[in-house]
Amino acid sequence: MRQKLARVIGGVAMLALVAGGTACSSGSDDEGSGGSACGSKIAFFGALTGSSAALGINEKNGVKLAVDKYNKENADCKVELAELDSQGSPDQAPGLAQKAIDDTKILGVVGPAYSGESEAAGPLFNEAGLVTITPSATNPTLAKKGWKTFFRAVGNDLSQGPAAGSYIKNVIKADRVYVIDDQSAYGAGLADEVKKVLGPAVVGSDKVQGEGKQTEFSGVVTKVKAGNVKAVFYGGYYQEAGLIRKQLTAAGVTAPLVAGDGVNDGAYITSAGAAAAEGTILTCPCQPSTEARGSFAADYKALNGADPGTYSDTAFDAANILLAGIKAGKTSRADLVEFVKGYSGEGVAASYKFVEGGELDPAQVKVWAFKVQGGKVVPDQEIPKP
Repeated sequence: MRQKLARVIGGVAMLALVAGGTACSSGSDDEGSGGSACGSKIAFFGALTGSSAALGINEKNGVKLAVDKYNKENADCKVELAELDSQGSPDQAPGLAQKAIDDTKILGVVGPAYSGESEAAGPLFNEAGLVTITPSATNPTLAKKGWKTFFRAVGNDLSQGPAAGSYIKNVIKADRVYVIDDQSAYGAGLADEVKKVLGPAVVGSDKVQGEGKQTEFSGVVTKVKAGNVKAVFYGGYYQEAGLIRKQLTAAGVTAPLVAGDGVNDGAYITSAGAAAAEGTILTCPCQPSTEARGSFAADYKALNGADPGTYSDTAFDAANILLAGIKAGKTSRADLVEFVKGYSGEGVAASYKFVEGGELDPAQVKVWAFKVQGGKVVPDQEIPKP
């Protein structure tokens, strides 16, 4: 990780970029086609209710902090935050995307948060020319769609999947692994990347239903137990992961569960129960929130009454990139797309520069392993690039 001085400088740099730039421009009231920054909006798009809400709330609160800071520094020309609750469902995503598109005051979107909803909403955003920066959707195929409005403030599963596989292989040293996924664009894609790394060490695989549609996993548990495995990998989100871990433990399976960033939240421990969750390894193409630069963690807690969670910092950074564009007078959707496309700067979580397909420059991507220990998710180690 960077030295502490670099973190502080980086945090100041991002805040300076947002605070700097040109004054609010004036013109027509049609912010969608260019006008005054005052009263314009950015939106958060992700799950705020439902079985995957914890991760979405982490992110929304990061965006909320960015908007709050911006408005304190620009009290005479404020920006509003619109909240679009997808419940993490691809089925709801197109309707919400259209809602954002129809509101001409919305100039940019932080999100969609998850890969499935990104896949469903992306074509609409692209057609409308409304820029989106996802802080957490990691399926690699999203950057291959030809969308001009899609940007990703986090590494994709081509970084996380191999890192998770490497951890299972080199740290846990498991030579018999069972892989499970929830059939979502995110979960299945991540599981596939893990399988590529583990190769013949994968002795079995299975699929379950996500989005709260399945709560009983005895069939999978029976197969895992029969496989005498040394580790289990799960691609999906925390609610089902917790129930699977609980039922594996009840069946006497002690092999550790390894899962991706969709499970990297304290809500997983609630779902599994603290005893069953203990020792779980959770990967993430993100850093621990304690590593965030500047005063981010303290400011987040002061505003939201809780410590930042997974992707709170990348959501904060994504919002600040949009706000920097608005502050610089990019008050049409087309201009803001171009601003983000050419953006290069420091945030509290990382340095940002977007390359082909709206991906974060791979040189900026780091993957961490976290561990459930003492009833909490704590940092374990940064995983070296395979």
